[in-house]
Amino acid sequence: MSNDLNGGIVLDERSGPAVGFGTTDRTEMKKIKVLIVDDEVAFTNILKKTLELNERYEVCVENHPRLAVVTAREFVPDIVILDVVMPGVDGGEVQAQFKADEVLKDIPIIFLTALVQHQGVLDGSTYVGKPVGADELIGAIEEHFSA
Repeated sequence: MSNDLNGGIVLDERSGPAVGFGTTDRTEMKKIKVLIVDDEVAFTNILKKTLELNERYEVCVENHPRLAVVTAREFVPDIVILDVVMPGVDGGEVQAQFKADEVLKDIPIIFLTALVQHQGVLDGSTYVGKPVGADELIGAIEEHFSA
């Protein structure tokens, strides 16, 4: 699949279950819990399915940014993929809510936004530009978990 949904993810058929993970038996690996917070339902559905194809990730989606903290407290993610521009509450406000919460304050956040063109780091936060390839997003997630 090579489409671009509203400035979203660009997928291709080469991005499948074995992207960058050798031949390790995944049944013994702990899945990385990923929370996606983005108001674009179609985009988050595609992103969730793409990450779950990898079998390394357990993915939860929250399409209402005002509910992000509640969802995160229930799901307890290892990492959050957070859109910057959303109606009502923007990504910066959601991040501030996470940082003010004792349970959530240390969870890494990757900002996913059409406001930047490439991956980078600003004030300690990773930013990935939309549209994003599956390999690029998986690489950004894995950077937080490499030893």
